[in-house]
Amino acid sequence: MNPRALYRCAFYSLSLAAFVVGHIHPECDFLAELKRNENECLRGAEDHGNETAGCRKTWDRLLCWPNTEAGETLTLPCPQVLFHFLKEPGLVRRNCTVNGWSDPYPSYHIACPVNDEIPVEEQSYFSTVKIIYTVGYSISISSLTLAVTVLIAFRRLRCPRNYIHVQLFLTFILKTIAIFIKDAVLFQKEDIDHCSFSTTECKISVAFCHYFMMTNFMWLLVEALYLNCLLLSSFPHGRRYFWWLVLFGWGFPTFFTIVWILAKLYFEDTACKRKLAGDGMGRAMDLCQCGGRGLGGPCHLVLG
Repeated sequence: MNPRALYRCAFYSLSLAAFVVGHIHPECDFLAELKRNENECLRGAEDHGNETAGCRKTWDRLLCWPNTEAGETLTLPCPQVLFHFLKEPGLVRRNCTVNGWSDPYPSYHIACPVNDEIPVEEQSYFSTVKIIYTVGYSISISSLTLAVTVLIAFRRLRCPRNYIHVQLFLTFILKTIAIFIKDAVLFQKEDIDHCSFSTTECKISVAFCHYFMMTNFMWLLVEALYLNCLLLSSFPHGRRYFWWLVLFGWGFPTFFTIVWILAKLYFEDTACKRKLAGDGMGRAMDLCQCGGRGLGGPCHLVLG
């Protein structure tokens, strides 16, 4: 077995995993930046303590209002994190009274109007893509199940080459089932906040989804390695490699999936769907490879 082929396989598999899970969805990035701003604001408020007899430094979910003397009016621009969504920039004011901060005026909805709705064309596009991949995967499962049954049922078809075909077909079937399960877990309710949704079932479904994706690519490589063994040696020697290839096809993805799970649990135990590609290509990959739908506009979470 060629070590270079194994190294290349490891590199491409890890690169694919990094691409799929190494990007933060823009809606989740938006909320994460708000959270960072909130922590910075509150930390600054604790450091300064009660230095003023007027209004203390406070966070109102969007802006950090600094210490202000009673009777003053403070004007701040719309939050910087909203600039990508703003129809036009605006200003928000608050009065510091003897009773504390007044409500912002004009309200954020008026001062900082945002394009928060998903266009009808985009909704239709993702709905169509979901229907297409659901129908396509269903047909694939049926066809592959029939193929596996035929290869196993007929004794004359039982040979190492067909056994490898069977296991490759099984990876396609298992990947599709994992996608459907992940869809069912992630989208059991329409109003789920996917940026903070984090359950054991969700994490398990995501882990299995990535695992079966990797096994799928590994068994494509196993097919190539086995054919290479047949070409470079006699058939009996080719059989000798079969169980090593089986161990490689299932064991290699298992090892790296376990490492990935442990790393995620230790370093980044965040929501299930927070690590997703955010551009159009990434969203299409999310839909077609690991199942998913657009998260929708984020601004209603803080402006609503």
